Amino acid sequence: MAETPAYASASPVLSVDGSREPDLARDLVRLEVAETTEGLRTLVAHVLGNAPRVQSSKDVVEYLDGRTLDFGKRLQVSIGPPGTEKIVFKGVISAIGADFAEGDAPTIVIHAEDDLMRLRLTQRSATYLKVTDADVLRTIASKHGLTAKPDVDGPTYDVVQQFNQSDLAFLRERARRIRAELWADDGALRLTTRDRRPSTTATLTRGGDLISLTARADLAEQCTSVRSAGYDALSRKSIDAEAPASTVNAETTGGRTGPQTLQRALGELPGRLIRDVPVAEAEARAYSRAEMLGRSRRFVRVRGVTSGTPQLLVGTQVTLSRCGRPFDGPGYYVTAFRHTYDLRNGMRTHFDAERPTVNAS
Repeated sequence: MAETPAYASASPVLSVDGSREPDLARDLVRLEVAETTEGLRTLVAHVLGNAPRVQSSKDVVEYLDGRTLDFGKRLQVSIGPPGTEKIVFKGVISAIGADFAEGDAPTIVIHAEDDLMRLRLTQRSATYLKVTDADVLRTIASKHGLTAKPDVDGPTYDVVQQFNQSDLAFLRERARRIRAELWADDGALRLTTRDRRPSTTATLTRGGDLISLTARADLAEQCTSVRSAGYDALSRKSIDAEAPASTVNAETTGGRTGPQTLQRALGELPGRLIRDVPVAEAEARAYSRAEMLGRSRRFVRVRGVTSGTPQLLVGTQVTLSRCGRPFDGPGYYVTAFRHTYDLRNGMRTHFDAERPTVNAS
């Protein structure tokens, strides 16, 4: 039977263009990998740039001769102990820099972004006729050589206008309207509602792997319903759609929602959507529902730091333990993460998460 090692390094493992680079891992002094629900996973790595080890190199520091690191090369990073490591970044090197300070070894700074970088760098104006948001995603994905994988419901729009926007900014705007989430995944462009996003799970315990946590339940954004009004020019009728307090109930795991708490504390306080003016009944219903979901989901928000949790990614379902009665339990959804590594603290994972309920007292 294989023996479990008494010590296992959790240092990041770096690969460039499919080849593992142990020298990069050895010289790594700081690493940060981050992403939010709006997509575009980014990486910043700081690597010691000592004198070149290759005799033929004419440079004064390592890693600036283009042999290992160069623009456009694909970079992959995995973290975690051997056997349980997880790939947390796949992307393309987009920036290379150097920091020099008297008395210190030079530091090479690498920036990389995932496949959404292509969309960020492409700016255009375009008109889409008789399309859904899924249709728009397919069209833009095809222009960048990516596979489209939408999983969203929503209305068919008569006209959708992209006006002097990057493809990334435009798709983020479409996603926000229907409370969907955008990300890149192994050559695929994904647009998915929260309830359909593939996810991992994690249980975090204060005093254990959870180093620090700030939690807050706040009524500031809550309302007991959301109404959206507009005008249908074809039928010549006014539009008035409402999303009730129960809209978020399907996403709860028990406890009291923000709208329920508001109703109990202050009574009926409806909200109104005024930024978007729907021109069809289906649009009004979709916008009202999305606004109600967004507000309700943000009722409880937490920000925490763990001792290094590779499985914590956007969409991870988190259960908190020993964090106080209102905040304990399942139902938290990670909306942003930042994996960090440095020589002082080792691995750390910083995360933001939200939940639509507090535990009833």
